[in-house]
Amino acid sequence: MFRTPASLYRVLAIAELFSWTLLIAGLIIRAVGGPAVAVTIGGGIHGFVFLSYGATAILVALNNRWHLGVALLAVGSAIVPYATLPMEMWLRRTGRLDGHWRLEETADPRDRRPIDRLLRWFLRHAGILVALIVVAVVALYVVLLIVGPPGGR
Repeated sequence: MFRTPASLYRVLAIAELFSWTLLIAGLIIRAVGGPAVAVTIGGGIHGFVFLSYGATAILVALNNRWHLGVALLAVGSAIVPYATLPMEMWLRRTGRLDGHWRLEETADPRDRRPIDRLLRWFLRHAGILVALIVVAVVALYVVLLIVGPPGGR
């Protein structure tokens, strides 16, 4: 399903759109007198997808060798409601989502950098990579739940 970085990035960019919709719907429900749990549910889903999108943006940025500014812009686009899809469209239009997963070393001297060797190893062992990303996202999610929602309770 995710044979290219572009396909993975697009799925998470769209998921982030849906999670924003759930959060905003929960806020509207609470504002009109509905149960506050609507925000808890929408916010929880949004938070998890937000972290997953950020992890995906970082992974794709490393694989596709984006400049730091582009990577930060991609991750930061999740902060603005509905900005991840226009970001994905811009990245695709400018060729930044082109190509495949970099599983093998090429003649490019950057392929000999430790970060690139590590990335290739993890991409060749995708199960381990996915497990580590899931563990990292869940751990960060739990820490953020303990800390509390933005703006306090």
